[in-house]
Amino acid sequence: MLTFFTGGARSGKSQVAVEAAARRNTPVTVIATATADDDEMAERIARHQQDRPDHWSLVEEPVDLLGAVATVDRDNTIIVDCLALWLSNRHSDQPQQILDETVLLADLLAERSERAYVVSNEVGSGIVPGDAMSRGFRDLLGRVNQRMARRADSAYLCVAGLLVSLERRADLDV
Repeated sequence: MLTFFTGGARSGKSQVAVEAAARRNTPVTVIATATADDDEMAERIARHQQDRPDHWSLVEEPVDLLGAVATVDRDNTIIVDCLALWLSNRHSDQPQQILDETVLLADLLAERSERAYVVSNEVGSGIVPGDAMSRGFRDLLGRVNQRMARRADSAYLCVAGLLVSLERRADLDV
């Protein structure tokens, strides 16, 4: 079963995923995509690690999420945190390759015997970025998020630590 959490920066989405996984009666593996490229990011990573129980397993994999998921026991709950950083780490890859991998990743996570929680940023609700690279990232992350949410059994928008359930798009008669 795959659950997708999206939301803005500091919206509480990672904490919600941690709380959901903690309620499971299974071992938990966190697959983290962040890299500590500067002091501020190292502090963020440390805060995330402090928010998780010490007995949980950690796989740090900034690029090969398919490979990382494949190494985790199928009976473990998984948290993937987060797709936005994963995409940022894939800056030299072609968009179609990333989108194809996203579909494979979503299928792999959804078909596990235990739950998988995927966290991603929602970056399309703000101002239009002023440069082409930033707009391209925003647009590609939006497509990545759509593919993950489409395959998920449930999807939520996290706002101020609260969840808004996202409904599947019904056939529209417009």
